[in-house]
Amino acid sequence: MRVITGEAKGIHLKTLEGLDVRPTTDRVKEGMFSAIQFDLYGARVLDLFAGSGQLGIEAISRGARQAVFVDQSAASLKTVRENLEKTHFSDRAVLHQTTAEQFLRKGDGEKFDLIFLDPPYRMQILDKILPDLPVLLRPGGKILAEHEKNYTISEKNSHLMLQKEYFYGKIVVSVLRYTGEAET
Repeated sequence: MRVITGEAKGIHLKTLEGLDVRPTTDRVKEGMFSAIQFDLYGARVLDLFAGSGQLGIEAISRGARQAVFVDQSAASLKTVRENLEKTHFSDRAVLHQTTAEQFLRKGDGEKFDLIFLDPPYRMQILDKILPDLPVLLRPGGKILAEHEKNYTISEKNSHLMLQKEYFYGKIVVSVLRYTGEAET
C-alpha cells in the first residue's frame, strides 16, 4: 500500500494485519480520487473508519489542508500516527479514538468538504450513519462510501443525492453530494 500521487507520492504506508482488515486497493483508491480531484485542494476531510489512514493521507498528499481520522481501534490509530510521521503530515491531522456513532453524536459543529467511508463490510453500518452525515458537510460536500457490490445505498438519506457509482469487481464506490443549505 502506497501513496499514489502528490507530495508523498510513492511512500509505502504501514497496514494492519488481521481478518477484519481490508485495505482499499490502489485501483479503487485511484478511481476514488479521480472522481474528486477538483474538490481536494484546500479541503477539510474526514476519514471516518480510518484503519491505516491511507484515504486521509492520500487526500492530504493531493492538496487537502487537513484530515480528521476516526477509528475505535488503538492499533489502527497507532498505525495512522506512524504513517502520518512517515509522510510528514502529522501537523495536518487530527485523530479521534472513538466509534463512528460516538463521533457523530458528539456533534461539536465540525464541517467537512469530503467524508470517506470504508467501514468493515460485515458491520453493515452505512444505513445507520448516512442519515446523520449531512450535518457534518459543507454545502456541496461529498461522501465517498466504499461497499460491497450487493449493497444498495438508501435513497432515504435527506439532503444526500447519489451522484455516481463506480464499480471495481465486487467493490463499489458511491459518491453522494450534500444538497442542503448552509446552517445559520
